[in-house]
Amino acid sequence: MKRQLGLLFRGAGMGAADAVPGVSGGTIAFITGIYEELLLTVRRFGPSAFGAWRQGGMAGLIAHLNLGFLVPLLAGIAASLISVAHLVVWLMEDHPLLLNGFFFGLVAASALVVGRHPADWRFWHLLPLAIGLLLAQLLPALMPLIGRLGSPELMLVVGGAIAISAMLLPGVSGSFLLLTMGLYGKVMDAIRDVDLGAILLFGGGCLIGLFAFSRLLCWLLLRFHTATLQLLVGFILGSLPVLWPWRELVSYQLGPDGQMIPLDYRYLTPSAFTEVTGDPAQLLGVAALMLAGAALVWSIGRTQNGDQTVAPGGRHENKEEGSDA
Repeated sequence: MKRQLGLLFRGAGMGAADAVPGVSGGTIAFITGIYEELLLTVRRFGPSAFGAWRQGGMAGLIAHLNLGFLVPLLAGIAASLISVAHLVVWLMEDHPLLLNGFFFGLVAASALVVGRHPADWRFWHLLPLAIGLLLAQLLPALMPLIGRLGSPELMLVVGGAIAISAMLLPGVSGSFLLLTMGLYGKVMDAIRDVDLGAILLFGGGCLIGLFAFSRLLCWLLLRFHTATLQLLVGFILGSLPVLWPWRELVSYQLGPDGQMIPLDYRYLTPSAFTEVTGDPAQLLGVAALMLAGAALVWSIGRTQNGDQTVAPGGRHENKEEGSDA
């Protein structure tokens, strides 16, 4: 019961993060110690599940799919997305500097926690780190191309596949990619208004993305564990400019529904931000929330009992599981 409650809260944290453009639920999963178990669990949804059901019945299927882990996690994500949607929209509109300040501190500290060098770290691991940084910068610039698909239904499916794949990457925000695709408002409205047609299309895309991308990440982690972790750290570091509170939008385009899609920002100091925009920089409040976000990450990191690893044969090893079982 203790483990299920912990997973529920971790899922709530992932859902809250995914509702904010610029923040990734994968980052929350990483710093709370469930990232690799999540990937391995998602990978089990496939043809092998039928074999587990035939051999062990419903109990065998539940064990194979690791539903004791997945169900409370998904429940937390769903509850958070539904309840946080209104709050996030309000914070983004009325207090964007404070919101970005908190998550900037959280993500920056996450990069430090995740980026601690393991024993087998080598100098060449700087290469996947640099690739992650580069890809994190390029992905948002490519997303407006999704608007050229033409069909709103196809855009929702493709957007769902990309957004859920981004959610699996620490530092890559599925919400921000949806924003650059021009789909963020549509998806959030569908969740708030319970638009089943749009939710099913988007959810179908999410299932496709989960099925394919989780397998790719698991393959990379099993064969190139440290290099893949450094790649993920690059993604986290590359997401930080998106969360910098004091910035000015200098380039944008309009999406299919007239929604503004940001393309490029100019990053400012707090004093320059006030001069350019005429708005208060809220320096003390933003700095305090940056520290609060960083402190939250460090406190979570200290509670973890050990690094999670994926054994060569694919078995997930996590010291925490033994204490919660």
